[in-house]
Amino acid sequence: MDKTRTPPRRRSYPRRVSGAYGRVLVVDDNKVIRQLIRVNLELEGFEVVTAADGVECLDLVGRVRPDVITLDVVMPRLDGLATANRLRADPRTSRLPLAVISACTPHEVEAGVAAGVDAFLAKPFEPSELVRIVRRLAGGADAPATGGRQGAGRAGSATG
Repeated sequence: MDKTRTPPRRRSYPRRVSGAYGRVLVVDDNKVIRQLIRVNLELEGFEVVTAADGVECLDLVGRVRPDVITLDVVMPRLDGLATANRLRADPRTSRLPLAVISACTPHEVEAGVAAGVDAFLAKPFEPSELVRIVRRLAGGADAPATGGRQGAGRAGSATG
């Protein structure tokens, strides 16, 4: 009797989100940071899906259909700023709220603003500030980011 292998099923994500606040795609090459972000957002009622880099993010985004994407900047294969540029260039993802969670150097913020990033959060960050920014973006608040820096700051302090 021949045995045939069934191809692995690709996980499908329904548009209806089980989380109270929506679905977040967290993109960071550091597993510990991904878990830290995931736990803090899940405790606040978000559904969280993770990706290890920009390539994985672009592969997942169509299936996951997130309400918000968080991006680290420095990642292998495809960095966060290049990922943001590709997301903005695609009509299917051009309006997705994007938050950069990184060192937030002046260069990163400037390049992020040019790429259409909606919010910035500097590492290390306060979990409460992370939740506040993601909740604002998921809620569709149209408050403009002052100079592209709303939400940026260390230890939870906002600048801008």
